[in-house]
Amino acid sequence: MLHNIYKGWRIIATALAFVLFGVGGFFLSFILFPILACSKASQKTKERRVQKAIQKSFKLFILFMKYAGLLDYKFTGLKKLQKDKNCLIVANHPSLIDYVLIASERPQCDCIVKAEIWNNPLIRRVVKAAGYIPNQAPEDLISRCAQRFAEGNVLLLFPEGTRSTPGKPSKLQRGAAQIAVRTQTDIRIVHISVTPRVLTKENRWYHVSNLRPFFHIEVKGKIKKSSFIQENTTDTVLARRLNERLQTALFLEDANTPRPPLKQRRSP
Repeated sequence: MLHNIYKGWRIIATALAFVLFGVGGFFLSFILFPILACSKASQKTKERRVQKAIQKSFKLFILFMKYAGLLDYKFTGLKKLQKDKNCLIVANHPSLIDYVLIASERPQCDCIVKAEIWNNPLIRRVVKAAGYIPNQAPEDLISRCAQRFAEGNVLLLFPEGTRSTPGKPSKLQRGAAQIAVRTQTDIRIVHISVTPRVLTKENRWYHVSNLRPFFHIEVKGKIKKSSFIQENTTDTVLARRLNERLQTALFLEDANTPRPPLKQRRSP
């Protein structure tokens, strides 16, 4: 009986979380960001302020989910992530809220946004105000990324391109490797694990598990640009080799490394 009540609450709380996310997006888009836009500060300063507002909003959202009993999480190596500058952050993508988790700990965090998001009337206002990079012409994309790195920014990418499917091997697209090679930028590896799996492409929002999902976000080492930039080798070859290296860093090394069991809480 108690188990059913708790599970029912988590379904209701999940619905509330989606509503809260939408209301928060509306508030940022139509109230806070227009106020910030009235400032006489430079465009770069305005974008930084918007990204910081997004970070604070994400932090509140994650804390709501935690204390509502929807999830628990732990960062390992968080200080490295918070101190990073002028680098590409590459992470695997097991769930819908991976970006929210990482961006909630970064006052500045650029990202590349798909074309369909720019066509969304609500989210478009957010990504435009934040100065996120549209995924359009490749040369323009590389140029924008290089400019952000030159300013000391970090750029977060999920090279799988979409959320991974449980039980199926993940395959990386070469976008992240190409950006790193052509801008000659270091790469920070971040691995996200969640047990049990939730918010995947296969799950409906109301599919809650018997265990509270536990997210473990591990900030690993960096792949230095000096280790993959070589003379007399084409960018295409370098990107292919780097992509294979990223595949190993994000998945194979993790699979072969013993880990202590993650703490989970079972529903009453």
